Amino acid sequence: MNRIRCRRRNNWQETFLELGFSFSPEGARWNEGFCYEFSRREIDHIEEVTGDLHEMCMAAAGHVIETDLISRLGIPARHHPLIRESWRDKDRSVCGRMDFVYNGRDEPRLLEYDADSPSGLFESAILQRLWLQDLFPDCDQFNSLHEKLAGVFKSLSAGNAGRQPFYFTCAGDRPGDFVTAGYLRDIASQSGLDARHISMEDIGYDADSGSFIDPEKNGIRQMFKLCPWERLLARDAGRFLSRKTIRVIEPAWKMVLSCRGLLPVLWEMFPGHPNLLPSYFGPGRISGDCVRKPLLSGKASGTPFNGTSARQEATDGTDRDSGFVYQKMDMLPNFEGSYALVGSWVINTMPAGICIREDDTPITRDSSLIVPHFFLP
Repeated sequence: MNRIRCRRRNNWQETFLELGFSFSPEGARWNEGFCYEFSRREIDHIEEVTGDLHEMCMAAAGHVIETDLISRLGIPARHHPLIRESWRDKDRSVCGRMDFVYNGRDEPRLLEYDADSPSGLFESAILQRLWLQDLFPDCDQFNSLHEKLAGVFKSLSAGNAGRQPFYFTCAGDRPGDFVTAGYLRDIASQSGLDARHISMEDIGYDADSGSFIDPEKNGIRQMFKLCPWERLLARDAGRFLSRKTIRVIEPAWKMVLSCRGLLPVLWEMFPGHPNLLPSYFGPGRISGDCVRKPLLSGKASGTPFNGTSARQEATDGTDRDSGFVYQKMDMLPNFEGSYALVGSWVINTMPAGICIREDDTPITRDSSLIVPHFFLP
């Protein structure tokens, strides 16, 4: 895994704008002129680890749901019936992104699993593929995202009884999500679905018919959302979701899979696993530096702690706050001032590609830049 400088393409901004990448006219969220080179061995190993960790995360989520430990993850009790019902019915999942700390030498280690509303899908699937075709056409890339997404929506189209419209929604204050929703809607349309966009703010609920509705009073029976479940449930109409009046992707059981509270459960079930980091619900059990993370994945990523301050917090009793987990710190690799995080995508339970996000701090943020990659065939 090496970070290298490469040619900046002419008019790449205009090309992105034509593709709908309109929220970054100055190149925000994309770093043109740099890339990461992997070996085939590294890519194969990341793919294998991603598949193994997804199975482990699913086992941990099942354990939490089936043994009624959802409260341990800080998820409000009023949402538990919806989660259990969704898990029991095996509601369909489409995508998620695992975030790894990886330097090409040591094992990839899981930082968290954004399994509910991951960002960067359009950039990973389309923008970096176009970049590869332009600059390294004789090389390869771990990127089968578009093909796997198309397969998912084709299967959804085949099972779309009654040809019901399929809505795609995101919050109006998230322009990046709007681009991703448009990309997924385009795939769905090409797969035969009647795919429609609706802003989350425009979703209503009709008490007389017991159904969700769009601004034209059409019933919404199935929907793909690009927002965390906790944000959707916080809306006025969210309390009616437990009535199973609508089919939502990602499903409600993804609240468990994407919650950072799953990290300590994973460490309890698979202690010492080389692709996991020691994680606990309370501070003071990790020697050395650690990171304190909010339980809900929709909140800020985390705050570094050293061993002394973590032990002091435990002494003060603040570990009784169920809003955090504590994970052993494993610093992201630093390439000339850029900290690189490897995001590994899972589509329909299958590893499907990676993206690299960079920042000038060790904490990866929404504003972090995506950098493309390639590997030699």
